[in-house]
Amino acid sequence: MSFRRALKYGVVGSAVLGTGLSLHANDYDINSVGIVRLGRAGATVFDIATTYQANLYSREWTDKKSAEYLKVKSDTHRAAAERLLELCRTNRGVYIKVGQHIGALEYLLPAEYVSTMKVLHSNAPQNPVEDLYRVIRQDLRVEPSDLFESFDPEPLGTASLAQVHRATLKDGREVAVKVQHPYVKGNSIVDIKTMEVLVKLVAWTFPDFKFQWLVDESKRNLPMELDFANEGRNAEKVREMFRHYRWLKIPGVIWEYTTPRVLMMEYTKGGQVNDLEYIQREKLDPYDIANKIGQLYSNMIFLKGFVHSDPHPGNILVRRGEQNGGTEIVLLDHGLYADLTEKFRYNYSKLWLSILRVDQEGMKKYAQALGVEGSMWGLFACMVTGRPWNSVIHGVDKVKQDDAEKEMIQNEGKLVLPHISDVLEKVDRQMLLVLKTNDLIRGIETTLRTQNRMTAFWVMSKCCVKSIGSQEYLTAGDTWSKLTTCLREQWCILKLNLYYLYRGLVSLHLLSALKMIF
Repeated sequence: MSFRRALKYGVVGSAVLGTGLSLHANDYDINSVGIVRLGRAGATVFDIATTYQANLYSREWTDKKSAEYLKVKSDTHRAAAERLLELCRTNRGVYIKVGQHIGALEYLLPAEYVSTMKVLHSNAPQNPVEDLYRVIRQDLRVEPSDLFESFDPEPLGTASLAQVHRATLKDGREVAVKVQHPYVKGNSIVDIKTMEVLVKLVAWTFPDFKFQWLVDESKRNLPMELDFANEGRNAEKVREMFRHYRWLKIPGVIWEYTTPRVLMMEYTKGGQVNDLEYIQREKLDPYDIANKIGQLYSNMIFLKGFVHSDPHPGNILVRRGEQNGGTEIVLLDHGLYADLTEKFRYNYSKLWLSILRVDQEGMKKYAQALGVEGSMWGLFACMVTGRPWNSVIHGVDKVKQDDAEKEMIQNEGKLVLPHISDVLEKVDRQMLLVLKTNDLIRGIETTLRTQNRMTAFWVMSKCCVKSIGSQEYLTAGDTWSKLTTCLREQWCILKLNLYYLYRGLVSLHLLSALKMIF
């Protein structure tokens, strides 16, 4: 009995001690305690499940296409999404990050979830300035009043893991200071474990719900995103990589005031890429903006293999250049990059060229090379392009996108949700960040109303050809084979240029087409 009593008291004592240490580490914030966060998440999941059971599953619906059923289902989705948003806002940190990811999955989730969670991209909860000052004191070992001449208490932006403030250093330099939320790092491990348990519980209740891949990606990416020094290194790497793009601005890192939880960069002005009022006021060309972003990301994905993987509107600014007056793109938040292997880039390039040529055998072959099994290759082509199958087989560069197509995607997405989840569970892991990046870029193009521009396919096609040519050149066995590879690549690019120049002439977009060559 004495051993059992000692064991019981030991477990209880350990729990109390662990809770006390957690509270102390997070300045006695009750929200930081793992059991509180776990309990809150569990209660939310139970509440959502109960709502679905009461509204949808407890009744025998004879016609699931009736106006009544569709309204009840939409209202239930909306109520559940609001509860999920409330959980993300309360638990914050990793929950906000996952919520933002959910807000980008338009092809996978009901519209009610996507529209509700999208607010987290630009309206995440913020911390008081004193919380940020505490992190600055701990990491930089300096009083903020000794470091800054001024510090704007209103954040420039608030994200899942940090918030950014404009400030002026004592030496007069204007800077943007990114400070990690003080509770994030300590809670991240517990939060990820909690989500893993919750995802498995929901998957057991709803068999079509297969989101383990989302948890796995969060576990893999979060340590990189929590290291702001790594973000600074990424920023410098991509600035050097694309230094020939004079229209691309990457703010410089101020290393003497940068740590894993504090990132200080030069302050850069600009308007968000989705701010149409700002774009019109500054007389910026939406097509020029979209073309430059498309050119940058095509080069990242197909040629460099180093891809900025969080291009939501808050991370891309646009402005009129100070020297030449042209449009400049400012790329922010370099915490998350996809590092793509040569083999992946080769297969992905081949897949895209197969899609553009409407080569179904090629689509099947290269989808399988990327891990998509069996008959799911057609669905995968739709996921990659963000277009319905009817548009894929008629040529995604020829069929224009419209509201009817968007509605078709949402309706068909609901029908094939289990298969989409299967694809995401099995596809090459590198593909997950690329799909996320594609979705966010498509969202920007839709906002700018530039999604039907042919220059997007032109630039991407040339990047695919160059990527394939580069890989084949490296594997060529002799000088003649290498020469043949180079000539074949140049011939393909010449044909592409002639084809899209002809398309530009026919569609009266010749000037835009010529800009992509010169």
